[in-house]
Order: sequence, then structure tokens, then C-alpha cells
Amino acid sequence: MPAINWIIANVLTQAGIVIALIAMLGLLLQRKGAGEVIIGTFKTLLGFYVLSAGSAVIVTSLTYFGTLFQAAFHVKGVVPSIEAVNGYATNQLGLGGQIALAFLGIFIVNILLARFTRWKYIFLTGQALLWMSTMTVVFGHSAGLRGIWLIVAASIVGGFFCVAMPAVAQPIVRRITGNDAIALGHFCTIGYMVEAGIAWLVRKRNVEEQPSVEDIKLPRAMEFLQDTYMSLAVIMVPLYLITAAFAGPTAGSKDAGGLNYMMFAFLQSIQFVVGVYVLMAGVRLLLGEIVPAFRGISMKLVPNSKPALDCPVLFPYSPNAVIVGFITTTIGTIIAMFTLPAIGFAVVVPGMLSNFFAGGTAGIFGNKVGGRRGAIIGGIVHGLFISLLPALLVTTFQSLGFPSMSATDVDTITGALIFAYIVGPIMRAI
Repeated sequence: MPAINWIIANVLTQAGIVIALIAMLGLLLQRKGAGEVIIGTFKTLLGFYVLSAGSAVIVTSLTYFGTLFQAAFHVKGVVPSIEAVNGYATNQLGLGGQIALAFLGIFIVNILLARFTRWKYIFLTGQALLWMSTMTVVFGHSAGLRGIWLIVAASIVGGFFCVAMPAVAQPIVRRITGNDAIALGHFCTIGYMVEAGIAWLVRKRNVEEQPSVEDIKLPRAMEFLQDTYMSLAVIMVPLYLITAAFAGPTAGSKDAGGLNYMMFAFLQSIQFVVGVYVLMAGVRLLLGEIVPAFRGISMKLVPNSKPALDCPVLFPYSPNAVIVGFITTTIGTIIAMFTLPAIGFAVVVPGMLSNFFAGGTAGIFGNKVGGRRGAIIGGIVHGLFISLLPALLVTTFQSLGFPSMSATDVDTITGALIFAYIVGPIMRAI
């Protein structure tokens, strides 16, 4: 057990190392020379951590913005956080060992399903696997499963999601990327398909190609907005400044280090744009190495398999849709924050990280299926949906002894609901 825990904690949960090792394996299976293997492995590792560096900058900026938003509009309620759920389950419930073993089991089931079924997807988003193992173990435990049966059940359910979710999304991912080289490995896929379904309903009929947000024609004086980062800055800078103005100097000056709170908000908005720029550079570097390297695994170990990668790999294909998706999902979560309590649910405070990463990806799906209408209307519905599922779990979490909290990532919530509403009743009947 200590050795397995060490490997999981120091290797398997480090997504960059896992992806680099898989790239190395792919290159070795293709009998590449030592120099090509070293370069390909290192560039894959470098690309992932450039992407991660961009994500970290975005996370820091959005964490500040989330705090500012709550202070500005006096919002209190449940802030969904899968990280908090993992910490509580590990430290207070003593489920850390089971979560670690389920993490490993999920990856093994994923490989077996990819090898012996038609779903040829290898899920490579390490932190997402950790969140899935957390949710399935916690709710499997609450359903009455213990010991090896808990680990086996969590592994099977999690491994199924690892191949099923990329498979469900792949027809649209193929249209987004223009090829079949990569898949989407992000446990918010059900939400993406909800937006795609709404986009299909509201799309323009009898047109061969939907009008895309990427094709918006601007007046000559506004052509600078066709640059992705300029258009992002034009949206994010006012958003941060207006929120800071509502929050006031007391809340806005927190962590500002003596800087004027409005200036600090401005700099944080610029940091957000910088983070997106770095993230995009990392995506391009990662894809340039992982796709050719993965060919070896596809040919030798799991024939015709595809790497299922984290959601930012899709951002360069439709950057305007990412912005639209972020904004419309945020609008949807704000609407949900006020409407869900009226029908008996807890107040779910918008999570800006989910709104950006999940909302941005959903925006790409909505735009591809239903064009501008799909991205806008579908995005608002997506925001409502990703608020509803965490609200459904609040009471269940409280019955398990958790403080006022819930989870993010709708696929992991769905996995938890399988245990809560299917496995649990069966166990109680037995």
C-alpha cells in the first residue's frame, strides 16, 4: 500500500508526467531513435506545463474575481468545490486510501475497455480521474459498499465514464478540430452535450453552415477586436473594473499589497488575458508532440486508440466561442443563483473557474452545432444546468456529515448520483 500510494501521489496524479511517459512509450513503440524519444518526451512535458502555467494564472485571476463578485453583490451560499470534497473525504472521513486505489483502478478499467470495446479512448486528464475516484468512493461508501467491493465498483463506474464521455462528444469534437486525432477528456461532457442539444433546437433551419461567432464582421475602426486577445481584454477589463467598483475599496484592496483597488482589478484582468495567451501556446506545443507520439500506442497496445485530453486543447479552434461561452454560462449561473432557492434548492454561488473552462468549452460546442444562437442561448441553459446538479447534491452531502459544500464537474456528479439513487437503494434492499 505505501508503495502504491507513493506512485499515485508522485507519478499518476501528476498529469504532465503521465502524458510525457505515454508520449515516450508511443515513440519507443515506433522504434524512434534515442534523440527523438528524448526530444518528443521533453516537449510533451514542456507543452503540458506551459499549458498548466497559463491555467494557473487564469485560476489566480478568477479566484480573485470570484471573491470580488461575492463582495460586490453580497452573495452567500454554497460554492461548489471538488477540491474541498476531496480534502474532507481524505482527512475527515478517512477515505484517502480507497480514493487512491480507485484512481488506479479507474485507469486500468479505462485501458481494458479501450482495448476490448469499440470505445478506443485513453483518458489522460489526471486531475479529472482523481475527482471521479473521489466522488464514486464517497457515494459508494454512503451506499453501503466497503473494502474491495467499494474500490471495484468505483473503478468500474469511473472507467466507464472515461471511455463513454469522450465517445459521446467525439462526433462534435471531430467537427471542431476537422480531424479524428484527439478526443475530449473532461468530466463536464454531459453539460457540453446539453448545450449542443439546445443549440440544435435553436439553430437556423435550412442553412448549410450555421453563422459562427468566429465570422462576425466588424467595422474597420473595430477590426482590432478580431485579435483574440484584444477582444478578450475589451470584455474582461470592464467586467473586473465594474465588479471592483461595486465591491468597494475594502473588499477590492484585499491582497492588493497597498495598490489602489481599481488599479489592482485592472492588472488582474490583464493577468487573465496573459494566462489565456500562455495557455494557448502550451496547447499548440502539446498537440504538436502528443498526437504523433500517440500513434505508437494506437498501433501497438490499443489499436486505433485516441488520447482524450483536457478541455483547453479545443480553445484555439474557436477562441471567440470560448469568450461567448464564458459570459453566457456566467449569466446562466447568476440566474440559477436567484431562481433555484425559489423552488427549494440551496443557493449555489457561480464558480468562475467552472464558468470559464467548462463554459468556454460548452460555447465551442454550441457554436459548432447552432452557430451564434446556439452559443448564446445554449450557454445560458448550460449555466442553469451546471448549477442545478450541484444543488441536487447539497442535502446528500450534508447527510454524510460534510459542511455546506457541493461538487463541480457534472460527469462526476452523475457518477455520484448513480451510487446515491441506484446502488444505494439496491444495497438497502439487500
